[in-house]
Amino acid sequence: MAAGPPGSRRLLPLLLLLGPALGPALAQSLGQTRFVCTSVPLDGDVCAASALGTGSAEELKGTVLQLRETVLQQKETIMNQKETIRELTAKLGRCESQSVLELPGEGKGRKGFSKNTMGDLSRPAAAETLSQLGQTLQSLKTRLENLEQFSRMNSSSQTNNLKDILQNKIDDLEKQVLSRVNSLEEGKLSPRNESEERGKIESTLTSLHQRISDLEKGQKDNRPPDRFQLTFPLRTNYMYAKVKKSLPEMYAFSICMWIKSSASPGMGTPFSYAVPGQANELVLIEWGNNPMEILINDKVAKLPFTINDGKWHHICVTWTTRDGVWEAYQDGTQTGNGENLAPYHPIKPQGVLVLGQEQDTLGGGFDATQAFVGELAHFNVWDRKLSPGEVYGLATCSSKALAGNVIAWAEANIDIYGGATKWTFEACRQLN
Repeated sequence: MAAGPPGSRRLLPLLLLLGPALGPALAQSLGQTRFVCTSVPLDGDVCAASALGTGSAEELKGTVLQLRETVLQQKETIMNQKETIRELTAKLGRCESQSVLELPGEGKGRKGFSKNTMGDLSRPAAAETLSQLGQTLQSLKTRLENLEQFSRMNSSSQTNNLKDILQNKIDDLEKQVLSRVNSLEEGKLSPRNESEERGKIESTLTSLHQRISDLEKGQKDNRPPDRFQLTFPLRTNYMYAKVKKSLPEMYAFSICMWIKSSASPGMGTPFSYAVPGQANELVLIEWGNNPMEILINDKVAKLPFTINDGKWHHICVTWTTRDGVWEAYQDGTQTGNGENLAPYHPIKPQGVLVLGQEQDTLGGGFDATQAFVGELAHFNVWDRKLSPGEVYGLATCSSKALAGNVIAWAEANIDIYGGATKWTFEACRQLN
């Protein structure tokens, strides 16, 4: 069929648009009718387009369904994006609120968390720092009160003068702590200044403890050199004791001690021995919710001890390089044994032996989360395996009990740092 003139092609859409208004009149003249809108190019065939349009109902229906599905998908996408935005907003809010509480440069834990090195570790919040230092200061004050009572009974002018000097130093230290916490709360301290301030306070604490210990020696001059205990009241990275003597090369050993702790989770590290190139040459540790372990050259054996109950216990671990055979004793009784613990690896000499901290570098790299919290006494080391009878004699305070032939427990052999203290201790008389 030939196409009509251009005017008729332009008229058709107009008629289609006017259809609803003219509907009744057209219905009478044309009978039952139906109007269909079809887009036709200017140079297209209107009749052909009308014919195609009348046959595409199914296609139109499919297109509508596709459009509806697309709309639903877009709506779902928008909802997901809104949910994501809400989650990100909540996380941002938590980060902002947490950043107010945290100190600059503060990090998180260890083994899989970061190491706290000596004098440069992640620091607790100001409130926790104040609490820990407050406990240490209170301990110092208690010791000074005991000294004051002792000085009244002995009327020593030198003791009184020292007591006054130490009391003044404690007062000054309290002012430093309060000033530091106020500065932290106001955000005035940079990480560098904060580290310097903490170093000054810890240095003052160490000096103060040393002078009090010197003063207390007036009460202890008649005490046997082995009748003392070490106390580690707080879980810090600066409180520890150091054995002045290193270990020799050893192909066997026995290590025994009295120990008391109720710290949770885990009492920490009673001792660690590090050598150049190996920080875990010989370590006793109870960390987190793990059982107590002994490490030799990074090889591990789990020890069947049940001692984290706040009571005094005597423990011994023996080992020989031949087949790596080990035995564990608690309160004079063997509780476990095994083999293949670092076999044929002698304990290396020229290391550093620390009580109360786990070393990650030679003589340092302490981690507060692994610090020992509790009391420790009669730490002795032999370069041979003790017999079960010898271990029982130590645990029952037999008069025949031997001191370690490598490390013997004596005040002159131990230096203390950071607030660790020495108190009188008599095994078996002072138990629990």
